[in-house]
Amino acid sequence: MILIRDAKVLTPSGVKKTNVLIEENRISAVGDVAEKGDVVIEGKGKAVIPGFFNTHTHAAMTLFRSYADDMVLHEWLEKKIWPLEAKLDDEAVYWGTKLACIEMLKSGTVFFNDMYFYPSAIARAAEECGMRACVSAAFFDFFNPDLLEENLKKAVKELKKIERYSVMRSIGPHAVYTVSIEGLRRAAEIADEMDIYVHFHLAETEKEVLDFKKQHGKPIALALDEIGFLSRRLITAHCVWLEDGEIELLSRRGVTVSHCPTSNMKLCVGKAINYGKMKRAGVNFTIGTDGAASNNNLDILEEMKFAALLQKFYYSDPTLMGSDEVFEAATINAARAFNLNSGRIEEGCLADLVIVDLKKPYLQPDHNLVASLVYSATSGCVDTVIIDGTIVVENGYFRGDAGAEEKIIEKASRVAEKLTG
Repeated sequence: MILIRDAKVLTPSGVKKTNVLIEENRISAVGDVAEKGDVVIEGKGKAVIPGFFNTHTHAAMTLFRSYADDMVLHEWLEKKIWPLEAKLDDEAVYWGTKLACIEMLKSGTVFFNDMYFYPSAIARAAEECGMRACVSAAFFDFFNPDLLEENLKKAVKELKKIERYSVMRSIGPHAVYTVSIEGLRRAAEIADEMDIYVHFHLAETEKEVLDFKKQHGKPIALALDEIGFLSRRLITAHCVWLEDGEIELLSRRGVTVSHCPTSNMKLCVGKAINYGKMKRAGVNFTIGTDGAASNNNLDILEEMKFAALLQKFYYSDPTLMGSDEVFEAATINAARAFNLNSGRIEEGCLADLVIVDLKKPYLQPDHNLVASLVYSATSGCVDTVIIDGTIVVENGYFRGDAGAEEKIIEKASRVAEKLTG
């Protein structure tokens, strides 16, 4: 048992100073607790909050951080990223993902939804770091039927291979400009057959949607719906250039949207996601960072702030996307997308929580905890992270051991130098 004593606890009904008891992997009590606990964490001057979910990552792209900046998206992909990715191997992805896990954990993230190559390496890294994850078997077919068959077989093989790890699984057809309609249809069928998720890039740029409409004569979401691609299994990243009817269609089909504001701003995708319309339509709206090559970090605390500010600035409405809404996007909404009883501090919920240090100067005075977390906090306020009832960050360090972090950072840096050298 873990007892967190005398902390400010962010519960669904508000903030209260109380105790939290964790037994095995669940929150067993919030309030007066008689049990002493095997581990007691003093919560004075600290707050207990739900852990964050990062619903769109390419975790191992930490290896490419600051390697290819200030470029147009398609040139960035074709001239810099894809050639470098061709050099990747299992070991590189493993160490790049471990580096990403350390970064995410230290900024309060308990779950990440990843799309990248060598999914077994990703799953192994996530499991060893104690993180929850949904790992995709990414694939492209570049409109080549033979390549489609080859890569789908490879994806299914990889998905079966990662069954032995404690992660969720998804199939990851990249986007409409790299995967054929037939490839997308087959991906949806595989997801149904294997009872897994689908992870996909949707309507990130105006060029993407205009090219698709010119070729197919209809908006992307409508075409996807016709092949059975839109469902509650689908997590769609970006969704910046959707038409109003497409947004309503996504809502009707139960699709989850992952908004990646920093990546969208840095790569200049052309406008801000239409959050107001998505909110009115009832779309399940979540937050992702994208990869560190286009962000350049994996900090959901920072991402929440950028998400809120981008909406306010672009639509000239300071009331749009309030701090409570963006906080829910990064916690309870994302947990709902993956059918996890997490994302809130409540009896019976999974023990996925973060303890933040309220004594940091940027969190004082403490007028409004959620607003402070969204607009003021940095990863430096994260003191403790508990995932599935296990302490994975203690006193600001992974496993409470600065040496363990240093080893991962050093190894990942060497791998990155080898790739880019």
